[in-house]
Amino acid sequence: MTTHVLSLLVEDKPGLLTRVAGLFARRGFNINSLAVGPTEIEGLSRITVVVDVDELPLEQVTKQLNKLVNVIKIVELDPNQSVQREHLLIKVRVDNTTRSQILEAVNLFRARVVDVATDALVIEVTGDSGKVQAFLRVLEPYGIKEIAQSGLLAIGRGAKSITERVLRS
Repeated sequence: MTTHVLSLLVEDKPGLLTRVAGLFARRGFNINSLAVGPTEIEGLSRITVVVDVDELPLEQVTKQLNKLVNVIKIVELDPNQSVQREHLLIKVRVDNTTRSQILEAVNLFRARVVDVATDALVIEVTGDSGKVQAFLRVLEPYGIKEIAQSGLLAIGRGAKSITERVLRS
């Protein structure tokens, strides 16, 4: 199995996300990551889906997604031709002896402390999957208390846009 990142341009309509996720579920595919948000065009949203599948079944799903009335465009984003980032909030246990070590790691990974308590820090990190996972491994020995992670966000490199043709019509 291989990991695929799909970017869907869709009309912002109630129930569409459920229908999109349902297509993957009916095929027995587990969605690893799902992120949804508005685009630069009012009334349109972008859904970024990360799924592990074989080539042939993915083609079946994309054909069925294209049949959904509210799906305007589907693009598979190649990791080498796109910018892909994850966003993570981590609550880590700290005390007087570990605080400076954790802050060093925060600086090394270009992360940010967004909340400070006497016994915990909430840290925000953004980056590719490898950076995020490496940061988690560094913090693990200190005691991770909680994690909140966004779905992968991805956008194609260069001037070409998924919404290009939509803007012209």
